[in-house]
Amino acid sequence: MSHTLTQVQTKAERIDLQTPSGVQVWHVWNRDAGHPLVLLHGGSGSWNHWVRNVEALSQQRAVWALDTPGLGDSELPPGAADADDLHHPLAQGLQLLFADQAVDMVGFSFGGLVAGFLAAAYTQRIKRLVLVGIPGLGLSNHIGNMRGFRADMTQQQRYEVHRNNLLAIMLHDEQHITPELLAMQEHNVQRDRLRKRRIARSDAMLPLQNSWQCPVYGIWGENDALYQGSLHQIKALLCGCDLRAFHVVPDAGHWVQYEKAQAFNQLLLTCLAD
Repeated sequence: MSHTLTQVQTKAERIDLQTPSGVQVWHVWNRDAGHPLVLLHGGSGSWNHWVRNVEALSQQRAVWALDTPGLGDSELPPGAADADDLHHPLAQGLQLLFADQAVDMVGFSFGGLVAGFLAAAYTQRIKRLVLVGIPGLGLSNHIGNMRGFRADMTQQQRYEVHRNNLLAIMLHDEQHITPELLAMQEHNVQRDRLRKRRIARSDAMLPLQNSWQCPVYGIWGENDALYQGSLHQIKALLCGCDLRAFHVVPDAGHWVQYEKAQAFNQLLLTCLAD
């Protein structure tokens, strides 16, 4: 972990929440502020996908960042394999933490898929839904230059694979790839127990959006590798929900909230003030 990541984490309260589907690990900043803002990270990640956002956002809100069940430090629910298996466990956690209070929710990439299923099945749980670079819209490009790992790889060789994969799908500018980021990525990937990504390659979010009853906002990176050549089509595809705004952040890749944190934070707070 980087010194910066450690600093951010030490400012949080860690909650190991026992749910019927297993222990969920939450980190919360400025809990007493109320108006909970729930952050759902991307695939093969953890709460630290928001490491450059939580301090700024918690100046105004109570920020709750979940390690999605089966990722990070949260336990894998029995039988869970993909995003459509996780919204029921998430609803259990939300009920235990917030009772019947609706929350603002931000879903990045895979986390946006989980949020989409939740918003359809538990329509009163979400006050506002912000989607960040989500797949599942039937447009996502195939990322062909991803590399895998071998059991006999050295740490340096694993880090080279992480560097390759971060540039292939997550980041637009390689200057953001530091030794600290590579260590964070390694820590996250090693804890990924959800290996299926079939929904990410589908258009599952398109019919689900017709059941969403909350205002919806979109924030995408201009150079999102999943949407090269098709970014302009997303807004029209989200015509079945109450889409209030669709923002594109210049010079940012898929992991927009990390690569252009200040611009992202400002846009997100604008959405939440609507």
